[in-house]
Amino acid sequence: MRVLLVEDDPQLGESLEAALRLEQYAVDWLRSGEPVRATLGATPYDLLILDLGLPGVPGMQVLRQLRADKHTLPVLLLTARNTLADKVDGLDSGADDYLAKPFEVDELFARIRSLLRRRSNQRSTRMEAAGIAVDPAERLVEFDGETVALTAREFAILEILVRNAGRFVSRARLEEGIYSWGEEVGSNTVEVYVSRLRKRFGSDAIETMRGVGYRIPV
Repeated sequence: MRVLLVEDDPQLGESLEAALRLEQYAVDWLRSGEPVRATLGATPYDLLILDLGLPGVPGMQVLRQLRADKHTLPVLLLTARNTLADKVDGLDSGADDYLAKPFEVDELFARIRSLLRRRSNQRSTRMEAAGIAVDPAERLVEFDGETVALTAREFAILEILVRNAGRFVSRARLEEGIYSWGEEVGSNTVEVYVSRLRKRFGSDAIETMRGVGYRIPV
């Protein structure tokens, strides 16, 4: 899962970025609201964590513009403003959840999981291809009726491939789903994860077309 964090406080932003990565989220961190719109247009994300007290373009303006652009990305607001009026304004402007500072990181993670489950349920339910069943909402995988345990990055790659069953997915797109900006990516990293998935589901489960990408057959 890929998360865009928009937070101008360097200490809080650094702490949240590190905590999210420890939870196996691919997280990109912006320090202001100006580049949010362009960033979302260039990179697919599963969640936006947005601080309201941003320099330049305020977080509320960013939120309203995204909803005006018909962006359906889940948005979790972070703010030191915790009055009822502030919460109502944020939710009415299109936020999916609201977390007042200071907060415990465990509560943040619980709210993130809730939003991602909700989005998975809206986008799709259980998906199947080549005998592999993936439930994004519950983060479960089954093969031949048996539950298969995967790491977070293995699951992320498999979900992308199953969601695009029958179509080739480029290595760059798979890397986008599991890595943050600036995170070192080995030249054969995707190949390693694909190899692991083949060991679990069979050598024919994932096809490779050199120079094009990978696919799971329908």
